[in-house]
Amino acid sequence: MTRCVARASVAIVVSLMLNASASASPTCLSQDKQPFELAGDTIRWAMTISPGGDCIQGVRWSYMQIYDVSVVTAPKSGKIVMEGIGFRYYADPHFEGADSFTLAVTGMNKKNPGRSYVHIEVKPKPAMQVSSAR
Repeated sequence: MTRCVARASVAIVVSLMLNASASASPTCLSQDKQPFELAGDTIRWAMTISPGGDCIQGVRWSYMQIYDVSVVTAPKSGKIVMEGIGFRYYADPHFEGADSFTLAVTGMNKKNPGRSYVHIEVKPKPAMQVSSAR
């Protein structure tokens, strides 16, 4: 009897977990970001973020093995924290203008070892305009 109750409890918990809605952080990098090749190349990505906001982003492509991601040039008005083979950028609460940073990505692309540099330009999200009803 206790096994039946335990199985029913597990089934209910799993069912609730499957039906729960997941929330993801909003996309902050532009959707047209180009992949790097790990061949000494430097690519540019663009990011928009709200003042005081943060953005987490991985750098792995499905056909690559990434061994290391490191900061080459740190942002001037924000903060970057390495998270595995990705990063989290924290914008300054009073962020205006632009910021940028550069990462070095080391790994293997289709059995060819190498390194790429990813330069990321950071711009603030445009403020939402609120219209007043009269």
